Amino acid sequence: MQFAGFTLRNNLFVAPMAGVTDRPFRQLCKKLGAGVAVSEMVTSNSLLYGSAKTQRRANHEGEVDPISVQIAGADPAMMAEAARYNADRGAQIIDINMGCPAKKVCNVMAGSALMQDEPLVARILEAVVKAVPNTPVTLKFRTGWNRQNKNAPMVARIAEESGIRAIAIHGRTRADQYTGEAEYDTIALVKTLVKIPVIANGDITTPQKAKHVLDYTGADGVMVGRAAQGRPWIFREIEHFLRTGEELPPPLVSEIHQVCREHLADLYAFYGEDAGVRIARKHISWYTKGLVGSAAFRFAMNRLPDVASQLSAVDEFFGRLADAGSRLEYAADSAEEQPQELAA
Repeated sequence: MQFAGFTLRNNLFVAPMAGVTDRPFRQLCKKLGAGVAVSEMVTSNSLLYGSAKTQRRANHEGEVDPISVQIAGADPAMMAEAARYNADRGAQIIDINMGCPAKKVCNVMAGSALMQDEPLVARILEAVVKAVPNTPVTLKFRTGWNRQNKNAPMVARIAEESGIRAIAIHGRTRADQYTGEAEYDTIALVKTLVKIPVIANGDITTPQKAKHVLDYTGADGVMVGRAAQGRPWIFREIEHFLRTGEELPPPLVSEIHQVCREHLADLYAFYGEDAGVRIARKHISWYTKGLVGSAAFRFAMNRLPDVASQLSAVDEFFGRLADAGSRLEYAADSAEEQPQELAA
């Protein structure tokens, strides 16, 4: 796929997710089939540029091109400055967040709250595009503020006129948060109104769903978010299905054991061992979600205090799975296997 001046291996995108799409996760998703992985939000508040969190989010060392960094804020000048700051530090694509529905973001009129103020949207987009003339700028937003105000078509037109190179649309309104089902009619409408690439996002959980959404909306690509948590190989499954019409078999237990192990090693190295152990807990929980016997494992794993005990538990769990069969096998009724939300 040709996208914002880059030639991608496919039209599959990793959605930016706060606390998830850090550099280790982005690298893993690209390795396992994603064409582009967008970073976590980076604040536009220059007072926070020196924070350890912001510096980690701007760390792209060793990352496979293209490097897409998402910025968030509500002030055109500050957003322009944030774009320059990240472009100077290796960002090859600047993505603007107008899709996040979180209260702490919307309460300061950033994220999807911006969709309530179309003139401000235009000023922000124009300021960011002008600030980084040699770096393509993309935009992620929702179908509207609420179901009575689905103004994605107008925002899409504003984006195209402002010089935005591509747009990604989540098939929910800000008021919907992540509840109910995503709708794709609005995305299909937007696709008929603009010439820039349109990426469809929302509830894309299987290869079959990815194909349905592409066919239904006419979108140029699909963006996968929550379904990639603990299953980053979903991108190669989608890629294979779109190319051949056939499903890949479930991955080998031994391969996913190795994938998990390497991911954990990257987390420990990136965050340091103390923070790495805490952050690894949610990823281990996602990796094992729905697998036979994983509820008890996750309960015990969440109390392990250090790298050695965490890795030992992971090895033991995947060893038991391998003894039962060579490929991943999920519980027929995994209602009891749903992980509790783990604090990082």
